[in-house]
Amino acid sequence: MNKPFIEVEHLRQYFPAGGFGKNRKYVQAVDDVSFTIAKGETLGLVGESGCGKTTTGRSMLRLYEPTGGKFTYDGETIFDVENKVYAEMLPYRKKMQIVFQDPYASLDPRMTVGDIVGEAIDVHKLAANKQERYDLIIEMLRRVGLNSEHANRYPHEFSGGQRQRVGIARALAVNPEFIVCDEPISALDVSIQAQVINMFEDLQEEMGLTYLFIAHDLSVVKHISDRIGVMYLGRMVELAESHELTEHPVHPYTKSLISAIPIADPKIAKASKRIVLEGDVPSPLNPPSGCRFRTRCPYATEKCAEEVPVWREITDGHYVACHNV
Repeated sequence: MNKPFIEVEHLRQYFPAGGFGKNRKYVQAVDDVSFTIAKGETLGLVGESGCGKTTTGRSMLRLYEPTGGKFTYDGETIFDVENKVYAEMLPYRKKMQIVFQDPYASLDPRMTVGDIVGEAIDVHKLAANKQERYDLIIEMLRRVGLNSEHANRYPHEFSGGQRQRVGIARALAVNPEFIVCDEPISALDVSIQAQVINMFEDLQEEMGLTYLFIAHDLSVVKHISDRIGVMYLGRMVELAESHELTEHPVHPYTKSLISAIPIADPKIAKASKRIVLEGDVPSPLNPPSGCRFRTRCPYATEKCAEEVPVWREITDGHYVACHNV
């Protein structure tokens, strides 16, 4: 068995939310999440807003210092909270990058596109002189479908799709191996989304990249991912290969998500039944006991309220956390 390239074990991320001492409250944004990613693979992470997808990606890169758990990158421990092991991050920033969700908020409006892409090149001293720096910047812009004229412009002169391309060029500038794609297309028009997705796939092939692709649109994730993990209220509830998960979902929450994917054929769409969940998502400040999904699950039993479901493998590579499989 090859060692996984990316290994996340029992990741926890709690944010303080008022109170003092024993009464201190915490938002349990991510609670006991584990997964692995092989080199060159794309792992999709889906779930509704607020389920902890983005927090998972940011905690892995230590943009948020994690509350608990362990993260191993290519056999090297980035952090192990329980054993108080924390790696120096600067060398790893070159290997691991992130593409942020909002292209309007993630680019500095006072910097030209050339300087935005060139900043990482400067920090990691990747260019020997100005000419080499300029050539690297233009090469990165070319890779994402922009040209040398765009280097001297400011972010406000670009459309959303072009800004996201600048964000991707910035991430690629240090020649990374692993990229967290944090809902990189959710702020874009549908026509632009397909272009950006295809660009991600081309870049992966060209540069041998490994992706954690975070999104709440399952139809997009299904297209780009090798495997898909489903999160609900800070916990991973199901994980399987892309085709296996969409064709044979096991967890009631996954079934509901998949039933919401729009179908282009009106006859099939009419025949397919939409599974509508009742009730609201509970607060991560005070999540339900046992299974977190039980308050909205049509199959919930008393056992679901008493015991946290065990994360187990039901068929080869298909994992689920549910008492009633």
